[in-house]
Amino acid sequence: QVQLVESGGGSVQAGGTLRLSCVASGAAIGTICMAWFRHAPGKERERVIIVDNEGRTLYTRSSGKGRFTASQDRTKNTLWLQMNTLDPEDTAIYFCAAKEMIGGWCLADTQYPYWGQGTQVTVSS
Repeated sequence: QVQLVESGGGSVQAGGTLRLSCVASGAAIGTICMAWFRHAPGKERERVIIVDNEGRTLYTRSSGKGRFTASQDRTKNTLWLQMNTLDPEDTAIYFCAAKEMIGGWCLADTQYPYWGQGTQVTVSS
């Protein structure tokens, strides 16, 4: 069982930066696949960025390219999400998610069974 705890959200002005953290327990992040999602009011949940067990980025949503970067810190068993040049459209609750590797791979079409509680990001214009 993997537990995930996010932090680092807050309120910033447009153009600002935030760094979110997702601390995992129950598994080493080098052995699981992880992702950041977000959910804004009135919208469906969106994938933000997906990384494999090595911390390599497999997917970044188009609006985040050049602005959002994910990185691992294995000493802290933490996945970071660096968000630069934030826009009011980025306002949402951001969730960290994880799933086990299958056959040594992070498969794209499998669900994420493990989720954190979310952290609120609010960007004002």
